[in-house]
Amino acid sequence: MTKVREIDLRSDTVTQPDEPMRLAMSRAEVGDDVLDRDPTMQALEERAADMLGVDATLWVPSATMGNLVALMVHLRRGDRFIAPRGAHVLDDELGAPAWLAGGMPEAVDWGDWPGRMPVESVRQSARSGPYYTLRTTLLCLENTHNAAGGTVTPPDEHAKLVATARDVGLRVHLDGARLWHASVALEVPPAALTVGVDTVQVCLSKALGAPMGGLVGGTSTFVEEARRVRKMLGGGVRQGGIVAAAGLVALDRVQDLAKDHANARKLAKGLRDLGWEVNEPESNIVLASTPDTEATLTGLKRVGVLGVPVGGRVRFIPHRDLTTKDINEVLSRVAKLHA
Repeated sequence: MTKVREIDLRSDTVTQPDEPMRLAMSRAEVGDDVLDRDPTMQALEERAADMLGVDATLWVPSATMGNLVALMVHLRRGDRFIAPRGAHVLDDELGAPAWLAGGMPEAVDWGDWPGRMPVESVRQSARSGPYYTLRTTLLCLENTHNAAGGTVTPPDEHAKLVATARDVGLRVHLDGARLWHASVALEVPPAALTVGVDTVQVCLSKALGAPMGGLVGGTSTFVEEARRVRKMLGGGVRQGGIVAAAGLVALDRVQDLAKDHANARKLAKGLRDLGWEVNEPESNIVLASTPDTEATLTGLKRVGVLGVPVGGRVRFIPHRDLTTKDINEVLSRVAKLHA
């Protein structure tokens, strides 16, 4: 019996480095980044800083470590930090912001749009009290917001949130693991979405095809301290230029994300036409509501379509390793499930 070819829509992290990326990795100029800096890694960090509109960036093995490094620099034990409900720093980093950074997390409910906080809620959450109460010192933003379905925060709303944070004395960290997606969806440079933040984290292994890595950036002073914290967490690498070379290739491909967005819209429409309740994707994430998530995932796997459960819904993420033909095939297989 011929095995059905699986079409993997679980995440945009399942992508494989292609031949040009592997070739760049094999030819990378390298050095000991802990001792003398690695030249390829330094080139990646400088290019990313320019794209993000910050003074400097630091390569980190993962986006999760990038968030943790920033929070460890920003927070003192017992400080409260706030983030939109369902944010990655709240739900998907195993409590490290509280455990290792010492911050007490608080979720802020969304307003009229999934994944986006009203400025009034930010102001209210920055409350102060007697000395024995928690101090709120940090606002964490997420753009795009993964659990909300890849929703995008536009520059004007971002600016209002940052201005409100400044007004009530909060620093601002931006989890921009998929900031590239927001940039492409809004047709603005990434730097237009980081204005006013103290720190920003971006990922290279989500949709851009790199096998690992992210960057965390801010002022030069922040990056100096972040380098110490990265080493503390075991993230200091030696000849990191091999993976940094993949990151440089990845940054050349940011505009390719428009194809993933188009495939997400195609998938959402096709599922809707089949009777599914599906969000209208703003980027590359499709969320589908079903009566029984686990049963749906089991049925999909049976026909070779892979998704994951997120917030009681099924999540699909088109990515660079999938074509429009693959999306058509997914819809054909899903249609057979209901035949």
